[in-house]
Amino acid sequence: MSRNTTEKLRLGMNIDHVATVRNARGSDYPSPLRAARMAEDAGADGITAHLREDRRHISDADIDQLMEHLTVPLNFEMAATPEMQAIALRHKPHAVCIVPEKREERTTEGGLEVAREENHLAHFIAPLREAGCRVSIFIAADKPQIEAAHRIGAAVIELHTGAYCDLHAESKLAERDAELDRLRDMARYASDLGLEVHAGHGLTYDTVQPIAAIGEIRELNIGHFLIGEAIFRGLQPAIHEMRRLMDEARNG
Repeated sequence: MSRNTTEKLRLGMNIDHVATVRNARGSDYPSPLRAARMAEDAGADGITAHLREDRRHISDADIDQLMEHLTVPLNFEMAATPEMQAIALRHKPHAVCIVPEKREERTTEGGLEVAREENHLAHFIAPLREAGCRVSIFIAADKPQIEAAHRIGAAVIELHTGAYCDLHAESKLAERDAELDRLRDMARYASDLGLEVHAGHGLTYDTVQPIAAIGEIRELNIGHFLIGEAIFRGLQPAIHEMRRLMDEARNG
């Protein structure tokens, strides 16, 4: 039985793809900062931005502006590189989420391989923890990865929900349900280890409620779907609907 089911589930809004649209024309609009402020007003509990090595969407200037103007926490998604570590240490955002990154991928395609890189990652995150950043590791729902994240001193794990969402989209319902069971089991396992559990990647109105109902999960990070839905509904109504579905699932 999931625990903490009555605790409010936080929504982190990822604004990367507002910057994707802006960069498609090389203009200064639409503004990721404006989107972040609208998300705050609509009830988002935090903002996520992923500064990539190739700066394909979020820019350094975006991070500067978000740090200066946000009143909700900023979650800075980043690869485990010296450049990104230096930027995070300069800004000291509320949270940093360490994700795998390949220049050729369209989006983050899988969880971080923590178990194989345990020594490197332990040393990489130590200065971030000392600077007061809450360190999160983006991983698959896999026991060895969760155990490794715990050993290196991460405060948070974010479970990759992409496989679950893909299986739902492909109508592979038995496999989808098995993946959902795995997410439930691993959320419980991580919570028992003392890790705070988040989840995200690929979540939509159709897939969010079974994830939101997992009581050990404290936060969902959602972006691309909401930016797409905003084309039709507007950004704030799109967030309001996601918030409604999350709360309905949580309060059951």
